[in-house]
Amino acid sequence: MKSSGKKVCFMTGASGVLGSEIALSVAGQGYTVFFTYHSSEEKAAETLEKIRWISPESQMVRCDVSKVSDIGSAFAAFRKQFNRLDLLIASASNFYSTPLPEVTEKEWDDLVDTNLKGTFFTLQEAVKIMQKQSFISRIITMTDISANLIWRNFAPYTVAKSGIQHLTKIFAKTFAPGILVNSIAPGTVTINPAKEMDSEEQMIKKIPLQRLGDPLDIIKTITFLLESDYITGQIIAVDGGRLLQ
Repeated sequence: MKSSGKKVCFMTGASGVLGSEIALSVAGQGYTVFFTYHSSEEKAAETLEKIRWISPESQMVRCDVSKVSDIGSAFAAFRKQFNRLDLLIASASNFYSTPLPEVTEKEWDDLVDTNLKGTFFTLQEAVKIMQKQSFISRIITMTDISANLIWRNFAPYTVAKSGIQHLTKIFAKTFAPGILVNSIAPGTVTINPAKEMDSEEQMIKKIPLQRLGDPLDIIKTITFLLESDYITGQIIAVDGGRLLQ
């Protein structure tokens, strides 16, 4: 177990485009980063290589967050290496279209277990460590503005993200004042033509600030939350005004 005074971040889902940028940014702000990935081992290894240029003690572990046993194993590996947890970023997610009349039980379980169940049990493991610490620690969940929109073809996903926002508030109230728990709800940051229902041009028309989001927009919000000691239980939409529509 490493007992250096350096701050430590546990992050789920750091192998994607946004997740890798967040992990790299957190490392740049002085944290050792222990992150999970599921199936994208090659991308995760590339992320870890970049992070270790800044934070050499950072590590990664495979974890399917839809399985509570995997989450427990990931935290067991974490505890063997580190004796503190300053920051949890719960960002592991999956996303795809599920037209309402045809939603299968398998699709429901896949989307809800990964997004909602996985987040709950990740937070549960984190607070077991954090509530014993004498300093303020932080949890940031990554949700989605779709939790406040009606997307007919994405019901399991949006229900799960809405649930995460409610969990964020429950954990914030339960574990105050020692643990600050907030959520960031991005709008559209990247376009995946295979998954999105609108083209980039159509999407931009819905955004008052007339541009898609950028990973830097999310990173700046994370930095803001890391510097604040008086914000908890909040859902911060970083969406260019999309929810104003």
